[in-house]
Amino acid sequence: MLKVFSWLLIIAGLSILSIGGYQLLSSSEKEEERLSEAYAILANGEHTSKGITIEGVTDIAYETGETIGLLHIPKLDRQIAIIEGTDEEELAEGVGHYHDTGLPGQNRQILLSGHRDTVFRDFDQLKDGDEFHVKMEYGTYIYRIRDQEVVAADNTTVIDPSRKDEYLTVSTCYPFYMIGSAPDRYVLYAYPE
Repeated sequence: MLKVFSWLLIIAGLSILSIGGYQLLSSSEKEEERLSEAYAILANGEHTSKGITIEGVTDIAYETGETIGLLHIPKLDRQIAIIEGTDEEELAEGVGHYHDTGLPGQNRQILLSGHRDTVFRDFDQLKDGDEFHVKMEYGTYIYRIRDQEVVAADNTTVIDPSRKDEYLTVSTCYPFYMIGSAPDRYVLYAYPE
């Protein structure tokens, strides 16, 4: 009986590892696809289908699930696709843009979120003074980190879509190296250069 139970545990463990490995590989492939989309959007410059101009940046709106730009983090040498929306599907493929917040150039809060174990690995290395470069089809915007905090996962006070000055809020789960669902969020605040 003990031998059967041991084999069942081994089989269950291997199954869990296989599923986890498949999900990680699938997520990595989707991230690469989204990154290619972001590069294509930026290479084409202004998207004529949206009619975006620098002057018309206040009128931009994207559909949930759409690749909208690129987040470059120079200190980590990372380029990550920005996707409209922060549901699990979007976060599995890149950095999610919270739809009720602004976009670069709109003089509002911009909120980007990502998973700590995929797109925002090594976020514990970022400090005040480090930069985020948000590359959109209508221009590149540079934000410098000035502050960070840890808040409870259900704390929504970090989201303030009514604010009328531009700043970038970037959030991920915390603690960084915890296995399973994290109880907190690590939030970085960066301001335009």
